[in-house]
Amino acid sequence: MKRRDFLKYTAPASLLPSFINGFSIQAFAASPMLSALQNVADDNDHVLVMIQLTGGNDGLNMVIPLDKYGQYQNARTNIAIPEGSVLRLQNYNKAGLHPSMTGVQELYDNGKVCLLQSVGYPSPNFSHFRATDIWLTGSDANEVLSTGWGGRYLNYEYPNYPAGYPNAEMPDPLAIQIGSIVSPAFQGPANTMAMAVTSATDFYNLINGIEDPVPNTKAGNELKYIRLIAKQSNKFADSIKLAAGKVTNQGEYPQYHLAQQLKIVARLVAGGLKTRLYMVSMGGFDTHASQTNSGDTTTGLHANLMEQLSSSIKAFMDDLTALRASKRVMGMTFSEFGRRIMSNGSMGTDHGAAAPMIVFGDYAESGVLGNTPEIPDAISASANIPMQYDFRSVYGSIIEQWFCVNYGDVQSVLLKDYQSLPIVRPQACGLVTGVDPNNPIGDTLISNYPNPFTTKTKVTYTTKGGYTLIQVFDTTGRLIKNLVDSHQAAGDYTVDFDGERLPNGVYYARFQNGMHQQVRTMLKVR
Repeated sequence: MKRRDFLKYTAPASLLPSFINGFSIQAFAASPMLSALQNVADDNDHVLVMIQLTGGNDGLNMVIPLDKYGQYQNARTNIAIPEGSVLRLQNYNKAGLHPSMTGVQELYDNGKVCLLQSVGYPSPNFSHFRATDIWLTGSDANEVLSTGWGGRYLNYEYPNYPAGYPNAEMPDPLAIQIGSIVSPAFQGPANTMAMAVTSATDFYNLINGIEDPVPNTKAGNELKYIRLIAKQSNKFADSIKLAAGKVTNQGEYPQYHLAQQLKIVARLVAGGLKTRLYMVSMGGFDTHASQTNSGDTTTGLHANLMEQLSSSIKAFMDDLTALRASKRVMGMTFSEFGRRIMSNGSMGTDHGAAAPMIVFGDYAESGVLGNTPEIPDAISASANIPMQYDFRSVYGSIIEQWFCVNYGDVQSVLLKDYQSLPIVRPQACGLVTGVDPNNPIGDTLISNYPNPFTTKTKVTYTTKGGYTLIQVFDTTGRLIKNLVDSHQAAGDYTVDFDGERLPNGVYYARFQNGMHQQVRTMLKVR
């Protein structure tokens, strides 16, 4: 029996969340048994809103490393944010936010934001198209999957979809996306698990019953016929209109494209739509040139993007709070890759690897997860931020902790065993999760000697037992070798790393054990 099904029978109704995921604007369905078994209201199921930042967001100028500010400034002499302009975070002095992100800063200080440092995957791809596909499907860099990670989850939860849907228990779309096509993230083994709303204009036309007039021509007659068939096949239009009609008074939103998408999501969630996954998006993040203004690096293209993102999220959360729907919603940002550590000569940044993610909501485990990125003193133009967390660990942790799916089933959805991270507060599922209260922050879990080394070095590490992974990466993020990839008893271990055939330079040793991980710099010299 699924843990979620078990909880439906045993736990209080107020403690039972559902799964949600989305892209552009997407929505997934709730469990059909929840209301029947527990007699709960329509608006008590959990929702995940995914915000896709297309183009590759510069995470190093979004979350600025204050404890490594000298190295950061040295690597980005022409675009670095002045230290005095960085927005400080409450009770955390190692990093701060871009000065345009006052909205997210306020949410963080109010305990509603989790910042995850250096999220990526081994051997990253720097093509927009391929990297996006990797993030949406949850694949490795060297494999191509035909299903999306959200689609696989929905297939696990609703294996008979679309047969029998909509029905009395689930009259709503399983997922909604604002965009011209449904994202690959929602492709199931046999069917697309989402519906797309092309734009905000189309949404309001739908709920108001407005259609652009058709010309009195043969082509116009064909268009009328196509619209008729579309209406007949769009089974969920009535439920969307019904939910939207229940909300007539929303808060103020800025006139940004992202904000207007989030406004629609808030309206549907507050209106009681049982959709679980939404996806919205904003573009413009491919900042190869003119990322900042030359006279003031706190202004410019990236500053505008950060302001749009931050103010849109803040307006969304404020609206949900006023509509008494905020406890249903968790939000998450992602981008296909980050940017290089070093800026280029055009006051921009080139395609990179790992970058931070923002998870926000009333039940977000507030704080900063991970250390500030490793930035070598001697930096090269090709150097990337080394990965601390695999992006699929973020997906899996949200499925487990927000949608209350047991860990074994999470592995079947993501196709592999990934690290569980403390992203969501335990109260979200009404039970204690595996969050370790003795997280060894500040302890050295992995080291190597000698360092610097010429040909070989010994890597020493401490595991609490269980699955242990040690990977070595070069500065571009390419996986050099898995030194350890096995289940081990608790204790101290040493393993040899032979770098004789590798070129001189910086390498990163990444240690992962349970919820703990560390990245250490190793330097090979002549």
